[in-house]
Amino acid sequence: MSTFMRLISGLKGRRVGTDRFGNIYFETRNVVRGFNHTRRWVVYAGRAEATDVPPEWHGWLHHATPDPLDERQRYAWQRDHQPNMTGTALAYRPKGHDYEGGKSPASYGDYDAWTPGS
Repeated sequence: MSTFMRLISGLKGRRVGTDRFGNIYFETRNVVRGFNHTRRWVVYAGRAEATDVPPEWHGWLHHATPDPLDERQRYAWQRDHQPNMTGTALAYRPKGHDYEGGKSPASYGDYDAWTPGS
């Protein structure tokens, strides 16, 4: 993110916290037409990629929770956050994908194609 954006965020907003990826979160409270309005945003540590925001902070950014969730309080079934890997070498590719050999798994034989008039 640009130095200008970091400077403006520091001057205009209140720093709320930082996630484990180094993204910095800000908010500012404004009164708009008599209503309190909270604006929340993130200054990314690297390239601006929305999938780099972990779920603990995603809910806070979208006003689903009043405070960010505790990153240390995790359940056994929760996996670590992974950004979207589409378009990279780490992207998911099923067995029939060209980069995975290009051979689809054999069908199970329980499929009969529909034929018009039958």
